[in-house]
Amino acid sequence: MKKITFSLLFASSLAFGQFFERGKTFTKQDTLKGSDTKFRNFWDVKRYDLSVEPDFESKSIKGNNKISFQITKDISNPVFQIDLQKPMKAEKIECSFPTVDGFKQDGDFIFISAKKNFKKGEKFTIDVTYSGKPTVAKNAPWDGGWVFAKDEKGNPWMSVADEGIGASVWLPTKDIWSDEPDQGITMKVITPKDLVGIGNGRLISKKEEGNKTAYTWEVKNPINAYSIIPNIGKYVNFKDTYNGEKGKLDLDYWVIDYNLEKAKKQFAQVKPMLEAFEYWFGPYPFYEDSYKLVDSPYLGMEHQSNIAYGNQYMNGYLGSDYSGTGVGLNWDYIIVHESGHEWFANNITAKDQADMWVHEGFTMYSEVLFTEKYMDKKSADIYAQGVQRSISNDVPIIGKYGVRNEGSGDMYPKGASMLHTIRQVIDNDEKFRQILRGLNKDFNHQTVTTEQIEKYISDKSGIDFSSVFNQYLRTTDVPVLEYSQKGNELKFKYSKVVKNFKLPLKVNDEWIKPTEEWQTVKLKNGNSVEFNKNNYIYFRDTN
Repeated sequence: MKKITFSLLFASSLAFGQFFERGKTFTKQDTLKGSDTKFRNFWDVKRYDLSVEPDFESKSIKGNNKISFQITKDISNPVFQIDLQKPMKAEKIECSFPTVDGFKQDGDFIFISAKKNFKKGEKFTIDVTYSGKPTVAKNAPWDGGWVFAKDEKGNPWMSVADEGIGASVWLPTKDIWSDEPDQGITMKVITPKDLVGIGNGRLISKKEEGNKTAYTWEVKNPINAYSIIPNIGKYVNFKDTYNGEKGKLDLDYWVIDYNLEKAKKQFAQVKPMLEAFEYWFGPYPFYEDSYKLVDSPYLGMEHQSNIAYGNQYMNGYLGSDYSGTGVGLNWDYIIVHESGHEWFANNITAKDQADMWVHEGFTMYSEVLFTEKYMDKKSADIYAQGVQRSISNDVPIIGKYGVRNEGSGDMYPKGASMLHTIRQVIDNDEKFRQILRGLNKDFNHQTVTTEQIEKYISDKSGIDFSSVFNQYLRTTDVPVLEYSQKGNELKFKYSKVVKNFKLPLKVNDEWIKPTEEWQTVKLKNGNSVEFNKNNYIYFRDTN
């Protein structure tokens, strides 16, 4: 058992790679990256129109990004911050408003001093031409950066992964999660003629430009910056459609040429996945932009309408089951998990990386919900209980706010286990399903805080879960129910819990409401108590 537990914990850290930075002293640089500072809080990005041209041999890229934005408050002579991480450089910047001495690039930031009195509601643009040799990922997607790889036939295969490090590792942007381009993007990917450039959304044009080809893609919906990802390789395309809740959804698949037949077989799992998630979460959030899977030179990522797939056309997680139960071997982990992010991460996006559990907790729980719809509830419960074993309780799930900091990797399994526990208390699967659908409807295409999600679940369920969220998100303690039984008499209390912890439990089909004080109740019969293993709680018999 110890060996199995160790393997699961190792798999958790390897698979999810989100680690709280213990003891780190945060700097002004961290605040500039992670906070809505005075250089950011007066303008709202509306659209990015960008181009990118990678060069495989030199491992360099070049392009431009035209940033369209709207002023959100009256302000005089402000300084704009554009994020672009070194060693990338801004070659030229053109602004549709007067500036003082052009621009200054200082480390990972570009500062533009404006010489103008701006009025709320006015619209302007900043057009940045950039180039350089971006950070190259050593182990994508867990560390950020570009990937300059070769496929099995030796052809160039390029992409980037930047959720943690930020899109500004290569692209000049307003690189903060709380500000998405409300009107979407266009992305022109310029490639050699023998390669294909893939971007987010739909392909709207393909043009020959000398000995190169320019593929232009468009996203009509808001999109988080870390989802804006080009893929370049020897791609071929096949298509399908899914009849979903909002009508016909286009399914667009781009795979490396030699993977075509394998992809046609493995990607048959997409339709059952969509059916399950539309049932639980509501309509796929981006019908206008299509659903897309793209062969990736790394394992996978939830890039909006451009999901990176690198699971080697196997079920499970590279052929293994994260839950350790065998249930996860019945479906492709990357197709299910990364697609689940289209609802939680891409549709509903955390304003701050400290609240990243909103992405990962709900999405890991989507694996449980998919299993329930695709297989049965018993299998789903087995999977959920298996996931609990990978929780390490090292540090809290919620990270430090305003400094681009993530909490514990427990945001995946512990976040999912918390949601499964909440579901047991609600004890009404249809109400629970409507809460999940309501989240995606009422926070459609929005950025949110943990507090908003907490309040929504409590309000819609009619149950105050505030102490439950505090326990699981903000501490590393697992609630312990201490109990003893004599015949039909049950004595019990909670320990290792936050103050006024409220989590009712069903015991032998009867509800009890433990507190930190000993209570005694008489059960309907003297049968040995059986506790619901779906609750993420430790049970300790004190007899």
